[in-house]
Amino acid sequence: MSSVDTVLIAKLHTLILSIIIPIFLLLSNTVAVPRSYSPNIHFRSSQIENNEIPHFRTLNRRQLIDCPFPNPYLEITVNTVSPLPDEIYINVTVSGVLKTSPKYWVAMVSPSHSSVKYCPLKDLLYKETGDFSDLPLLCHYPVKAAYLKNDPEFLPCKNKECKKRGVDGNCMVETCSASLTFHVINIRTDIQFVLFDNGFKAPCILKGTTPLPFANPNKPLYGHISSVNSAATSMRVTWVSGSIEPQQVEYGNGKSVTSTVGTFTQDDMCGDIAGKSPAEDFGWHDPGYIHTAVITGLQPSANFSYKYGSGAAGWSDNIQFRTPPAGGANDLKFLAFGDMGKAPRDSTLEHYIQPGSLSVVAAMAEEVATGKVDSIFHIGDISYATGFLVEWDYFLHLITPLASRVSYMTAIGNHERDYVNSGSVYITPDSGGECGVPYESYFQMPTSLKDKPWYSIEQGPVHFTVISTENNWRPGSEQYNWMKSDMASVDRRRTPWLVFTGHRPMYSSAKSALPSVDLSFVKYIEPLLVQNMVDLVLFGHVHNYERTCAIYRGKCMSKPLKDENGIDTFDNSKYKAPVQAVIGMAGFSLDEFSNFAPDWSLQRINKFGFARIHVTRKELKLEFVNSNTRQVEDSFRIIK
Repeated sequence: MSSVDTVLIAKLHTLILSIIIPIFLLLSNTVAVPRSYSPNIHFRSSQIENNEIPHFRTLNRRQLIDCPFPNPYLEITVNTVSPLPDEIYINVTVSGVLKTSPKYWVAMVSPSHSSVKYCPLKDLLYKETGDFSDLPLLCHYPVKAAYLKNDPEFLPCKNKECKKRGVDGNCMVETCSASLTFHVINIRTDIQFVLFDNGFKAPCILKGTTPLPFANPNKPLYGHISSVNSAATSMRVTWVSGSIEPQQVEYGNGKSVTSTVGTFTQDDMCGDIAGKSPAEDFGWHDPGYIHTAVITGLQPSANFSYKYGSGAAGWSDNIQFRTPPAGGANDLKFLAFGDMGKAPRDSTLEHYIQPGSLSVVAAMAEEVATGKVDSIFHIGDISYATGFLVEWDYFLHLITPLASRVSYMTAIGNHERDYVNSGSVYITPDSGGECGVPYESYFQMPTSLKDKPWYSIEQGPVHFTVISTENNWRPGSEQYNWMKSDMASVDRRRTPWLVFTGHRPMYSSAKSALPSVDLSFVKYIEPLLVQNMVDLVLFGHVHNYERTCAIYRGKCMSKPLKDENGIDTFDNSKYKAPVQAVIGMAGFSLDEFSNFAPDWSLQRINKFGFARIHVTRKELKLEFVNSNTRQVEDSFRIIK
């Protein structure tokens, strides 16, 4: 091939991709945003400007073909040999590029046999998204992706290579290269890296690597623990493996218990009358098998060790963990937050990114490592997988340093439960068709039955009433009757503090407050809080930190006084109403506050962090910890 031919191919290639393919797609009536996504989606500002994430999310709606005029010099390689370990940073190198362009990108696809070209005979299944383009369509969603321009040396072609020289020794064909780093964890199925051109809006396929399997797809991974009752003498251990064979938890001095094994399939996911949801279709990824075992004979407020696995599948490391104090004990230290999710540990794009999650997890891991944390409460919007099931693995991997060492208790949120025609209170597509199934599989709380994700538990001097704001809470419903009975039955001599928690808030002064606060929820549930003398209410959903006075019906029933250290102090020996706090600032892009602060709003902070709460029989103290600085930016006390 002559240098003239090469230059001509490059120019024709660019022309085809920038003009013909977009026109072809336009004629196919491709819709940019599928109907099955929530309208309340936030993006980082740089990604909004470049339109990166919105187009990445709709890749499954693009018409794909092989790029015309293939480049004979083009290669995509990785710096590792398979099989892969459980965690690795893989360098992906693309070389032989004839002409640099900001539209080149690489996707990590799993399983590797997923078609990135076409989905035959599925036309009707895709109509649910509002996309009426002709097949073929991208059949499987990329786990993550990155533009070659992320390598600062790519666009200026600083890494040049001569591919062909003339008889005089001068270079006739010169190419460019780029390197990208992908953080990869064991998701059990083979992975493949695929090179595309023409961006996310109208991509075509250039080349792919050979499949890369994991060394041990059956490896037991991502273990976490949770409380099963208020005695704190038993703990549930849950982990994920590619093997259906029962495994064991070994703990204490030679004790062992065998796991029960479960999973879920595409048939368990929700759809609607218009077609399949992301969780059923292009967002599906095999979850493997969820193992769970209850270890018994423990002591409250004590340190133990455990490991999980089997000789055939392998074993986890030996993990140190701490049991919470039993209900009725004198002291409890716990962390609380909502809306955390996860973020990539590389420069790639993923389906849903919660930018504050990495700093929040790092800060809380430091707290847990001190041994001064008894438990954690994550109140809704857990992983933000929203129908893209591989995201659960990345989330579970992220929280392992926390959730494997202290009791990790959860409440369900809209991004776990809500979907059209699914029985959720709110008819939104926020769960992507998951409808609570993966959530309840990974986080088995002490609830009565499936899809009844409300429960209560006592730790130390605190009775926790944990509700689902996404399941029916109206008077006469099963959940309403339960919460009314549960709070009325609390023995305040045993647990003098009553903490009520769920996902959606009753009060918020954020700009997004109007769609976030359900006035019917306030109308029906708030009277129960006052009747049962709830001390503290914790909610998420709105992505910031805000605390109220002792509030009822939108009015301050009492305001705090400053103690000798200048800390706001509520005296609940003269109980008026609960103090409420929104703590949804643990990862999702932060929500701005309105310009007007209502009288009942005493503190508003628009930063990432978590709540650190210390409770004795006489005092409850809450501190908002900034996860980036580790500084306490707000604190208040309730005394009795």
